[in-house]
Amino acid sequence: MSKNAKIFTKESRRVSFDLRHRGTIKFNMTRYDNAVEKGKMQYSDLELAKLRGSEIKKEAIKNLDKYLLQFEEKFTARGGKVIWADNQDQAMESVIEILQKANTKMIVKSKSMTTEEINFNEVLEKNNVESVETDLGEYIVQVAGERPYHIVTPAMHKSKEDVAELFHEKFNTPEGSSPEYITNYVREVLRTKFTTADVGITGGNFLIADIGAVAVTENEGNALMSTSFPKTHIAIVGIEKMIPSFKDLHTLWPLLSTHGTGQKITAYNSIFTGAKTPEEIDGPEEMYVILLDNGRTDLLAEEEQNQALNCIRCGACLNACPVYRNIGGYTYESTYSGPIGSVITPHYKGFDKYKHLSFACTICGKCTEVCPEKIDLHNLLLLNRRDAIDKNKTSLLWDFGMMGYEKAMLNRNLLDLTGGGIKNAFAVFGKGMWGKHRDLPHIAKKSFAQQWKEKNKKN
Repeated sequence: MSKNAKIFTKESRRVSFDLRHRGTIKFNMTRYDNAVEKGKMQYSDLELAKLRGSEIKKEAIKNLDKYLLQFEEKFTARGGKVIWADNQDQAMESVIEILQKANTKMIVKSKSMTTEEINFNEVLEKNNVESVETDLGEYIVQVAGERPYHIVTPAMHKSKEDVAELFHEKFNTPEGSSPEYITNYVREVLRTKFTTADVGITGGNFLIADIGAVAVTENEGNALMSTSFPKTHIAIVGIEKMIPSFKDLHTLWPLLSTHGTGQKITAYNSIFTGAKTPEEIDGPEEMYVILLDNGRTDLLAEEEQNQALNCIRCGACLNACPVYRNIGGYTYESTYSGPIGSVITPHYKGFDKYKHLSFACTICGKCTEVCPEKIDLHNLLLLNRRDAIDKNKTSLLWDFGMMGYEKAMLNRNLLDLTGGGIKNAFAVFGKGMWGKHRDLPHIAKKSFAQQWKEKNKKN
């Protein structure tokens, strides 16, 4: 078992029985579930909308090379600058170069999982540049010295009491401050940051090929503020976020908002086509788009699993997953958690370190059922398991164990070769396998098949 797998197993056992944590997650998840059910009522035919959304992304990924070049041509025609980054090091080298050119001391950043993927804040800190998260949830976890817990709601693991305690400790706000008080406090702090920042950073929910634009959706207006005041705007976006046409937003924006937060449409939806024009008052004087690969083309080459690139990062699969709901987001030790994270992380960061995530699944299929892009997530996890074995990424003990299990399960005589007493004796070696909170079940002296035969003989 790899070091990462051991940590995952240990943390899973600990978090699963943290009743306070589970209570917080259950409360927040229940609110999400109720909101999404109401949000879906805007559709007369949700499955048709999902099918259309799926076809849009399939087309984009199938012809990704063509659409990326079209995006670059359209975006640069308006004076925008496109930077291609093969990996996180190249992406951050480009960012640092831009910041040094602008003599940047402080940047404001809207919520972006892509920047989390490339360790953005940590790299800037090493280069003596202050990076300020401006999404309220992201700001909370940044103050706490943590990473996002969930790809849509970063501070889902914290109750309002936790946040009040954190802010009292860090900023000496009144004990037991209400969410409204804390929100107003953060708003005042961020106003100064927005108006004095040298550079604004965003991700991008969609790259629009036919008009050469970056679409950003949010609920707090912080992304809009991060791109209005600073003189430079840098958007760091994964290449898989491409969609063919501006018209496709008509389908994808509502699907994203409904499955992400339960809204009919998100509060703020912005489309950036470059720096401000001479006629415009607000906006950056320069705009860069960093197109990040970082393992995406490797996943694109996988004929079966590449459909995972259709993901629009709504987080619905996380909220539906019984594993995620019990072990939480931090246990995965990866940027992307839950079912979609378990599918893509081994391809992005290597099967050696992250193959165990594909095995942390009950194959219940709930993630596939709720996915607005109709990604066959639970089957992709099975394919990852197959690949982990084919690539010899499993231990000899696991391989021999599975061979023995297969032979026994396919042969009733082998299963009944030994009685329950001997099986229970050998079961001692598996003690603790299910954790300290559960005991292995006691095996009956005779198998069900033997008992059935004996019963029928008597009758």
